[in-house]
Amino acid sequence: MKAISYARYGGPGVLEYGDVREPRLGPDSVLVEVRAAAVNPVDWKCREGHLDAILEPVFPVIPGWDVSGVVVQPGAAVPEFGAGDEVIGYVRTDVLSHGTFAEYVAAPVRTLARKPRNLSFEQAAGLPLAGLTAYQVLYKVLQVKRGETVLVHAAAGGVGSIAVQLAHHLGARVIGTASERNHDYVRSLGGEPVTYGEGLAERVRGLAPEGVDAAFDTIGGETLRVSANLLAPEGRLASITDPDVLDYGGRYHFVRPDPEDLGRLSELAEQNAVTVHVSETFPLERAAEAHRRNEEGRTRGKIVVTVGGQDRS
Repeated sequence: MKAISYARYGGPGVLEYGDVREPRLGPDSVLVEVRAAAVNPVDWKCREGHLDAILEPVFPVIPGWDVSGVVVQPGAAVPEFGAGDEVIGYVRTDVLSHGTFAEYVAAPVRTLARKPRNLSFEQAAGLPLAGLTAYQVLYKVLQVKRGETVLVHAAAGGVGSIAVQLAHHLGARVIGTASERNHDYVRSLGGEPVTYGEGLAERVRGLAPEGVDAAFDTIGGETLRVSANLLAPEGRLASITDPDVLDYGGRYHFVRPDPEDLGRLSELAEQNAVTVHVSETFPLERAAEAHRRNEEGRTRGKIVVTVGGQDRS
């Protein structure tokens, strides 16, 4: 099969397009014909070796954790899915090896859910990692409630844009940081945009003089410090990028595969409570270019790699 892989850590130039062996289907996995795979910052961070301490690479590595596609064959111990089912998945395991930037992936059943029927394969590919991150932080870590005020950073990005929609669906008031060019987009998601950078605290205080009930940090560093100082009494703080959040009494969250959470996200998408904005698509052979674009850090929504021709979508 065709796939993208890398045989050593490095920049986008280490990514190679070519033939690799098809994945072996285990009893608890599902063989998925990939239609699309979203690009996430963690993909290039893994490629550069930044997660080497917690994820052992088995070179050559096929990158990618997000997928949407069609079940070809379920494993012997998988009654949940059958051939022809359309699925999405956050296909992360404890090693870097057989990812989703390929024509086929053997995905553990614990990483999968049914694809939302109202989303394209490209949109659906952008839902799992970003959506699960936002869902788990808002619903489980911060436990956002109706009527609360929530601050979401990078509100136009992959995680942030879904977090704004989910918090809005929960009945919260959402303040989202974004560049001025993305303010209308944040408003369309249900958020109140503020420009990030110098003076952020004053701008947020102008909208929420008593502080915010919950802050969702996706940037870290100085942004994390500012967020901690913007909390109302008993306010909660969570970060997905900076473990120093613990020093401020907050919680650090590393997203985990969860089929129930992913299934709930799929339901929310079908209820039009959440959707995915795809800013750009690239064919599989141009995955290195997709990585470069993602590393620029200015993406609205998601960048997606497509596999096969348009007749497969």
